[in-house]
Amino acid sequence: MGKTIAEKVLASHSGLDSAAGDIVIASVDFAMSQDGTSTMMIRELQELGFGSPKTKRGMAIVIDHNSPCPSVDVAKIHKTIRDFAKAKSIPIHEVGEGVCHQLVPENGKALPGDLVVGADSHTCTYGALNSCSTGLGSADVAAAAFTGRLWFKVPETFLVNVEGGFIPRVGAKDLALKVIGSLTSDGATYRSVEFSGEAIDSMAMDGRFTIANMSVEMGAKFCPFAFDKTTAEWLTSRGIGNGTPVASDFDCKYEKDFDFDAADIVPTVSKPHAVDNISDATDLRDIEIQQAFLGTCTNGRLNDLRAAAEILKGKHVKRGVRFIVAPASRTILIEAMDKGIVSELVKAGASFVAPGCGPCVGTHAGIPSDGDNVISTANRNFRGRMGNNNKVGIYLASPETVAASALTGNITDPREV
Repeated sequence: MGKTIAEKVLASHSGLDSAAGDIVIASVDFAMSQDGTSTMMIRELQELGFGSPKTKRGMAIVIDHNSPCPSVDVAKIHKTIRDFAKAKSIPIHEVGEGVCHQLVPENGKALPGDLVVGADSHTCTYGALNSCSTGLGSADVAAAAFTGRLWFKVPETFLVNVEGGFIPRVGAKDLALKVIGSLTSDGATYRSVEFSGEAIDSMAMDGRFTIANMSVEMGAKFCPFAFDKTTAEWLTSRGIGNGTPVASDFDCKYEKDFDFDAADIVPTVSKPHAVDNISDATDLRDIEIQQAFLGTCTNGRLNDLRAAAEILKGKHVKRGVRFIVAPASRTILIEAMDKGIVSELVKAGASFVAPGCGPCVGTHAGIPSDGDNVISTANRNFRGRMGNNNKVGIYLASPETVAASALTGNITDPREV
């Protein structure tokens, strides 16, 4: 019997011929934490007498969730993080560099065939690069950094096959929301989810990052994509090596198979207050919005900014709508500036904030008021996610739908503008 990507990665990192259901102790290639989760990790490591990371390529800490710092109390936390990182010679990504889930791949720390852990639930994003990556609690990441190893249960694997081609102004985010709506928010709990098919093969890396990022919203442990020409070109263009590509065997055992036709996917929106609570954008045209947000580790990449700019070029967001943009990294911001994308968005009424998490996490920038409706390219919409625990409705959608909605002031199918 052949093996899935998850089975192969955990077998190679544990030295055992393991299969789904087995418990293994596996070596970890890289570990990451961000400013919202580092304090507990640092405390655990200090109690253990930590010297330096034992993971294969070390670790990094990213200041992205409260960036720039919003208060004196958070400034003290950031100082603790900076002092620890300096003392232990741990690379730290500072204010304005970007979101952890963009910076780790950009810096070549998550490679094909890797096993990566991060103290952030959306660490599964790196699966787009043919790795097995997962978010863990701060104490578990501390254990990985201290020992270089961690225990895992080898997950069963789901296969999501997506054939055909997308219709105009429909793409990865719409597909991700459709799949999550179909499988439900806990439908893939502790599974490795592999995406395949014609639509995936032709998808740019930015779109694959979007899908891998969203996979945890249906409970996935890993979301490894196949290594192909697109993967290789993305890595090579950044001067990053190909790692050790891993592919599922033709005779491997998938626990479940799911089939989707890309041509059937339409602009899709996740309604408050659960990601799997989805509707077609056309069915929500009566919902007025007060804020639109483009960015995050889900959709703050170059193609996402470009897609929004194409819709807004020569136009202006509706008066009364706050349109906030947070590029996923400084590199992306510079690329978008060089290509004229930033100029188009600013002319259309966008307000840019520093590369980072921005309004998504709700700790500083862009906190909505009571009664506001927000349409966002983020990955979560539960109560309080954007910093207001009261009557705020957060709707999740693609960059195209967010841009179209900012233009009209109501949730809008981007095919209609």
